Amino acid sequence: MDAGKLSAQTGHAYGDVLKIAEQMNPELVSNYRNESAGGSKVTLAAKKENDLLKAYIQLKDLGIPCSVVVDRNHIFPPHFDGSPIITALGVGPCTQEQAKKVLKKFQVYKTQEKPNENK
Repeated sequence: MDAGKLSAQTGHAYGDVLKIAEQMNPELVSNYRNESAGGSKVTLAAKKENDLLKAYIQLKDLGIPCSVVVDRNHIFPPHFDGSPIITALGVGPCTQEQAKKVLKKFQVYKTQEKPNENK
């Protein structure tokens, strides 16, 4: 997934999960958005779609706000052929300790820079 597509999908995950969290615990979201004590966002990478689904189920069981993002009807070769595909999992707000058990297998996402052809 290129940087633009990744940014769009993480934005969807962030927005979707905050809507769910607002319903579950409005005070938690208010604290998260607090400038002096607020939380941060991190993008983690999954190797397989199934890893996201397993994490989603485990997070729900723990009572942590989470939301699966499904991209559909977009064609963006090679991975997006118009079929529905899970592209992201929004998690939180929660503490690192609360989600660590589930998310420890995921790595921080690292961009894959394309070589600059103008050099």
